[in-house]
Amino acid sequence: MTQRGLDLDDIVERALGGQRRAVGRLLSVAERGGAEADRLTAALHGRSARAHIVGITGPPGSGKSTLVGRLTAAAAASGANPAVLAVDPSSPLTGGAILGDRIRIDRTGGDVFVRSIATRGHAGGLAVAVPGAIRVLDATGFDPIIIETVGVGQVEVDIAAMADTTVVVANPGTGDAVQANKAGLLEIADIFVVNKADLPEAEALRLDLERMLDLSHVTGHEAYRGRRAPIVLTESLSGTGIDELWTEIIDHRSLLDASNARQLRQLLRLRAEVEALVAGRIHRLTRAVFDSSAGERALADLASGRIDPVAAAEIILDEGTASLGS
Repeated sequence: MTQRGLDLDDIVERALGGQRRAVGRLLSVAERGGAEADRLTAALHGRSARAHIVGITGPPGSGKSTLVGRLTAAAAASGANPAVLAVDPSSPLTGGAILGDRIRIDRTGGDVFVRSIATRGHAGGLAVAVPGAIRVLDATGFDPIIIETVGVGQVEVDIAAMADTTVVVANPGTGDAVQANKAGLLEIADIFVVNKADLPEAEALRLDLERMLDLSHVTGHEAYRGRRAPIVLTESLSGTGIDELWTEIIDHRSLLDASNARQLRQLLRLRAEVEALVAGRIHRLTRAVFDSSAGERALADLASGRIDPVAAAEIILDEGTASLGS
């Protein structure tokens, strides 16, 4: 075994022993991806404690980060050991997380493990590293694991593939109910939060969400004994409604555990992880073929007009397939 392998094994053992710095180093390995992240996945295989995954999503400016800070404090007060993955926009210069969400969470969340992960251009708001990060936090004893997404709009529905409980946060006075309906968020929400409930438009937004739930015939809830997604009014700055939200999350977890729904969601999460791994390998293979002599010839023939883009793509695919078989 290489020295690098010994180092990773040592970090894994220290992380499993409760050392937070070691947990952070493993999260960095998961975020970088590649062969080292693959080895980490293998090292943690079979160590899942089945932590509850809570996704917090909604538009920018809805107060998600402050809400998450309050929620983690409530979870910790109840005896839980929460961790937060704050999926941040990427810095255009470094590609790293901007850390804005982490600053807001740290102000209210107390001594809670918070990790910011950069989206690195991923359109769905969820970083490619999120499945690996969930695996690390689950294996090292954190429960629940709260994922706060960037809030980029319609593609936020990606979170449904990662979370056991999806909380959709809406903001009074901004037409969020209509936007949520357009984005498909009504279909993935297990719990709705009307944040900034002190604003005069909060009750109107709650009524709008109730009407849209009545009209949209939201799919998926029938599997949970006819459960209708509750709507919780919160005020993050004062903490109003946070305990009620935490209770709704616990109740939803109990409902999932009482049926096979949680197992189905875990399968969805595993499928999403495997799909991401396969897509990553195909992407790396494709880039390698483009950098090869065969790829350069195909691009030269395309530029000269001897072949069309479809034919060039076929050449790249054939070369990639051949390299896999060799």
